[in-house]
Amino acid sequence: MCAKACVRGIRMSSAGIKAVWAVLTVVGVIILFWYAASVPMNIKGVLTEFERAGEEVDPPKAVDRRDMSEFELVIDNPYAIDETWEQDRPRLPAPHQVAEELWETTVEKKITSKRSLIYHAWVTLSATMLGFAIGTGLGILLAVGIVHSRVMDLSVMPWAIVSQTIPIIALAPMIIVVLYSIGIQGIIPKAIISAYLSFFPVVVGMVKGLRSPDAMQLDLLRTYNASQSQGFWKLRLPASMPYLFTSLKIGIAASLVGAIVGELPTGAVAGLGARLLAGSYYGQTVQIWSALFAAAILAACLVGLLGMLERTVLKRMGMAQ
Repeated sequence: MCAKACVRGIRMSSAGIKAVWAVLTVVGVIILFWYAASVPMNIKGVLTEFERAGEEVDPPKAVDRRDMSEFELVIDNPYAIDETWEQDRPRLPAPHQVAEELWETTVEKKITSKRSLIYHAWVTLSATMLGFAIGTGLGILLAVGIVHSRVMDLSVMPWAIVSQTIPIIALAPMIIVVLYSIGIQGIIPKAIISAYLSFFPVVVGMVKGLRSPDAMQLDLLRTYNASQSQGFWKLRLPASMPYLFTSLKIGIAASLVGAIVGELPTGAVAGLGARLLAGSYYGQTVQIWSALFAAAILAACLVGLLGMLERTVLKRMGMAQ
C-alpha cells in the first residue's frame, strides 16, 4: 500500500511539473512575441524623437517615413530597436515597462494613495461584489422559477437571452443617466451594470443544473411521496452545485467587466475603469496596460477563490473533484 501511494505521489508531482513547464513555455512565447511586436509598433515614434534630438535617421524626413512600413524602418534603423522598449509613451509598452509600473503602483505606493492600483482595485472590487451578489441572487431565483413554472420558462427565459444581445457599452450610459435622474449615485449604478452581466450565466447554469436529475431519480422521489419542495432541497439543488459554481466563475469575471465599464461614463476618479480612462486622456499607455493587468490579476484571484470554495463544498457533499 505504501509503495502504491509513493508511486501515485511521484506521478502526481511529475504531472504537476509538466503542467508548470507547459504554462511557463506559453508565457515565455507570449513575452517574446510581445517584445518583438513592440519594435515595429514604436519605431516611428522613436525615430521622430531621434530626429528632434538631431541624430541621424534613415530617411531623415518625417514625410518620407510616414509612407514607409514599420518593418522597413526597423531594417533601415536597427540601432533604434533598444529605444523602442524604453519610450515614455509608447504605442505598445514592453513587458518590463508594464511590470515596473505595476510594482511602482502597488508595492511602492501607500494603499490609500490615489496612485495606488490596490486602492483603485478595491473601489472596483466593491462594485463588483455588490453587483455579483445581486446578479447571483436574481439568477438563482429566476432559474428556480423557470424550472418549476412552464409559464416562466416560455416567457422569462427568451427575454433573459435577448437582454444579453444589447452591448453593455451602449446600455451602461443609459442606466447611469436614468439612475442619476432619480438621485441614485455612487456604487449602485456600477453594481447594477455589474449585475446585468453576471446574472445571465447564473440563470443558464442553474437551470441546467436543476434539470440535471434524470427521470429515474425523480420517479424514485415520487414513489417516496416526496413533495416538490423536498425534491428541490434533496435532489435538484445538490445536483445543481457543480453547474452553479461553473456559472459563478463566469459570472464573477463578467461582473468585474461590468464594474469597470460602469466607471467609464461616470467620469469616476477612482477605480480601474477611471485609471484606464485617465491613461487614455493623457496618452499614458503604460498606465493603461498596468490597469488592464491589475484587472486580469483581480479576476484570476476571484475565480481562484471560487474554485477553492467549490472544492470545499463539493467535497463536503461527497462529490469528489
